[in-house]
Amino acid sequence: MQKIGILGGGQLGRMLLQAAANYAVNTYVLENDEQSPAAHLCHNFVKGDIKNFEDVYNFGKNLDALTIEIENVNIDALEQLEKEGKKIFPRPAVLKIICNKATQKNYYTEYKIPTSAYLLTHNIDDLSQNEDFLPAVHKLAEGGYDGKGVQVINDKEDIAKGFDTLSVLEKKVNIHKEIAMMIAVGIDGKMALYPPVEMVFDKDLNLLAYQLCPANISKEVHFKIEAIALTTIKNFNSPGIFAVEMFVTPEGDVLVNETAPRVHNSGHHTIEAHYSSQFDMLWRVMLNYPLGNTDPILPSLMQNIIGAEGYSGQAHYEGLEEMMKIDNAFFHIYGKRETKPGRKMGHVTIISNEKADLLHKANKIKHNLSVITEK
Repeated sequence: MQKIGILGGGQLGRMLLQAAANYAVNTYVLENDEQSPAAHLCHNFVKGDIKNFEDVYNFGKNLDALTIEIENVNIDALEQLEKEGKKIFPRPAVLKIICNKATQKNYYTEYKIPTSAYLLTHNIDDLSQNEDFLPAVHKLAEGGYDGKGVQVINDKEDIAKGFDTLSVLEKKVNIHKEIAMMIAVGIDGKMALYPPVEMVFDKDLNLLAYQLCPANISKEVHFKIEAIALTTIKNFNSPGIFAVEMFVTPEGDVLVNETAPRVHNSGHHTIEAHYSSQFDMLWRVMLNYPLGNTDPILPSLMQNIIGAEGYSGQAHYEGLEEMMKIDNAFFHIYGKRETKPGRKMGHVTIISNEKADLLHKANKIKHNLSVITEK
């Protein structure tokens, strides 16, 4: 029985372990928090820091394979483990590219993958010297996530909001739609593509509000998305599962925004809405099984459940019991003990043949389910 480790014990790790129940594997998790969502589902929990070389190396040296639930891990340790014959999904060389937004952007340029125009900045002075590049979006090269580490710089008055360390300054794009596509790559190089999803963002939180599958796009745009996403992933030369996030302009051009080398928020709907979920698919990849069926069972809408404004403390889900009466709505509560404004506390996937039904139910849940604090 193979021994497979997951670096990180958060909710993605938890959902990955739930899918592991279908396979004969021994699962291991490395995480600092013994109360993390994944801790009680794995066969073997190891307390440690996923950013520490010794912790990661010692965790992986007696395992057959490792994967990640978050990119911010010690890549040097993974490179050493790979040299010693351990299978890493994805390969450490890919993590080196993706973990740094500057390196990631340079990768797109190297392989002629369309992306928004950009400059690399090292300090605020670099921003001041490139006022003609504004309006733009300033992104930390390392450490940003879920809208954190991102600032919109519209004019010289906003320059002080920028970052005084290595960052990417992206020329602002006129965005018509934001699209994501999940792609699985087997050990033999074979690929399986999930249908593209259309993402709708909360402008205030800079966080995904909900997404629709399939995306409402033309055949021509669909073709471009597939071709560009495939090029992005093929050049990594690594097995694993990847999310490619893209912008579609009003003119129908497609630009890659970012790539994630792991199971991803934009693939959560696949648990109920597709024959093989993104989590099931990653186990197939790691165990060298045939890739699963990515076809949708029904169209779907996935909506994040986030902490309500004005509440910080022990989480209480007001209205959850009533909302769970809604047909074909599947709730995933992440088990995070503490809520705070804008924090992702769960998600709900709704499936239906009718787009109007999906939107109606999602709107009902949005206005009747709140994550607040205990009274």
